[in-house]
Amino acid sequence: MDIEIQPVTQPKTRLEDESQLVFGRQFTDRMFVMEYDAGRGWHSARIQPYAPFSLDPAALVLHYAQEIFEGLKAFRHQDGAIALFRPMDNIRRFNRSAQRLCMPPVDEKFFLKALKELIRLESDWIPSAEGTSLYIRPTMIATEAVLGVKPSDKYLCYIILSPVGAYYKGGFKPVKIWISDQFIRSAPGGTGEVKCGGNYAASLLAARQAAEKGFDQVLWLDAVERKYVEEVGSMNICFLYDGKIVTSPLHGTILNGVTRRSILQLATEMGYQIEERAMSVDELLDGAESGRLAEAFGTGTAAVVSPVGQLTYQDRTVTIGDGQVGELTLKLFKALTSIQYGRHPDPHDWVVKI
Repeated sequence: MDIEIQPVTQPKTRLEDESQLVFGRQFTDRMFVMEYDAGRGWHSARIQPYAPFSLDPAALVLHYAQEIFEGLKAFRHQDGAIALFRPMDNIRRFNRSAQRLCMPPVDEKFFLKALKELIRLESDWIPSAEGTSLYIRPTMIATEAVLGVKPSDKYLCYIILSPVGAYYKGGFKPVKIWISDQFIRSAPGGTGEVKCGGNYAASLLAARQAAEKGFDQVLWLDAVERKYVEEVGSMNICFLYDGKIVTSPLHGTILNGVTRRSILQLATEMGYQIEERAMSVDELLDGAESGRLAEAFGTGTAAVVSPVGQLTYQDRTVTIGDGQVGELTLKLFKALTSIQYGRHPDPHDWVVKI
């Protein structure tokens, strides 16, 4: 399938002060779009000016939430080169999400080609200040206009781009996390490992309650026993416990994070043993009080690594370590971002130059 390149006649005004960039508020001039029809497959691939879509009020995505998305970044290196970080991992996960929600897969090589071409055309939008990047959001939605619970016969797939600032504008600081004992994020057999909007919509109430209590994030427990730690609202989470890195196993209820996978590999190479196992909330809190839990950190595309300084569950609050950024947490953050921004060699072939 060829990609039609449409002209941009009214370029947007860019934010000149990169220190004022915030996440997901500004979008580039162009976006990639293609469409799917049952019996025809994917067609009409194009890079067009960024613009609203016209959807029928009966479009299936609006009623039955057939929708998936991904999140990755492009980085500008000091020599001016542009690089993606593990893009094929995101594209493969995009297809796994599509399979779970009965949506058509994309051709992975073609999708990467389209993504690269879009970024080449929008390369002037990639910021260069410390910690900035170009956030990439591939999305697929069901567009068939019919009421009735069924997989759609029509889909729209698109990629939009947003220049984003440094995640830690006030410095690399620990966050405070509230452990929910009322709500769950996902259940066995559900869509917990799928990157779909419904998972995030279901998390909003708990996140709002946590914010009202003065917390930065929600830590979810398992849906069956309500006692085992799973993941944070927008990140996987890891614990330095008894000198080992402990994190929840991938059993279908948490996201198989690309950043998680990268951090665990880097930690292994640093000599740390990895334990993917269920950790109870009591073990976690007791470990913080006894000192067995030395550090905790989240992993995700937006923040890369997010240090955790405090946990609260019901009426019990514990401080992790001395409440400051842990030595390993900072070391892993610097190791991964140095690879992403081209400051250190990439022995894993994670970086894809454009």
